[in-house]
Amino acid sequence: MQLNINGRTVELSENGWMENMAEWDEAIAAAIAEKVEKVDMTDEHWTIIKESRAYFDEFGTVPEMRHFSKLMKEKYGAERSTQQYFYGLFPHGLIKSANKIAGLPRPKGCS
Repeated sequence: MQLNINGRTVELSENGWMENMAEWDEAIAAAIAEKVEKVDMTDEHWTIIKESRAYFDEFGTVPEMRHFSKLMKEKYGAERSTQQYFYGLFPHGLIKSANKIAGLPRPKGCS
């Protein structure tokens, strides 16, 4: 699968994961959100995307739901750390959708 973004061609797996995460930028994230995940990005979405990327940069792995929820609770409060909150933003699931939009590697067990 390919996305054409601002004159660039970005290669994605058949399930929409970036083939080369070094190409990631916010324009690519917005295109994946819109065209692959069908998510209209808001500031709340971007907060999660940025936190996911920061977690990956620090730990070298995508965040597990339990760890990410704890991180969000510490930084943003209990109301922004629940599964209900995450699924309200990312209907296909936080770990799958947010990590895909963030250009991170596909977690084990995700299609």
